[in-house]
Amino acid sequence: MKNSTLKTVSEYIEEGVKNAYSYQQYRNLVSDLLAEGKSTGNEQSEALTNYSTLNDRRMKRWDKTLKINESVAGTFSNTEIDVTWVVLTEGWCGDAAHILPVMNKLASLNEGIDLKIVLRDEHDELMNNFLTNGGKSIPKLIAYDAQNKQVLNSWGPRPSTATEMVNNYKEKHGGLDAEFKEDLQTWYNKDKGASIAEDLLNLL
Repeated sequence: MKNSTLKTVSEYIEEGVKNAYSYQQYRNLVSDLLAEGKSTGNEQSEALTNYSTLNDRRMKRWDKTLKINESVAGTFSNTEIDVTWVVLTEGWCGDAAHILPVMNKLASLNEGIDLKIVLRDEHDELMNNFLTNGGKSIPKLIAYDAQNKQVLNSWGPRPSTATEMVNNYKEKHGGLDAEFKEDLQTWYNKDKGASIAEDLLNLL
């Protein structure tokens, strides 16, 4: 017999959306917490605050400089769609600092895409429905049809090219070290959001 207290995935998503931030609200939240020497999330440490500070700078840079490929931008602008992009993340997440500005730019091209930022640590049950290889990897985007209460797709925590880089490195070295993480940041900077935009285009 089904436990009546268990919620559906849709209920967890809608609960998350009620507590969600717009992109600008999320950016303000991260900045305000940093002014208090804090990061988002349950765990507080100097390292996480330092990551958040670095990510805040990265996002400011991307917000100013990011340009979407004309063809991709055209497709996003002209696609008839009604979807909520629910993104689970935290301010200290390095991948999110490169990915969220692209998501925001793409969502701003189409009124039918409603971008909602949800803090992972505040929505554990929701996160548990969208694990990556058993882990709570972020950012995780859930494409949700609110009208029909249906999950259309999910994506994350990294663009496909970066995921391949991570998997290959793990296979060869058994894990990710500081050197690889630096290489990954370099890749994001060179790619300028193109791979992320291509991946998200496939979600439409």
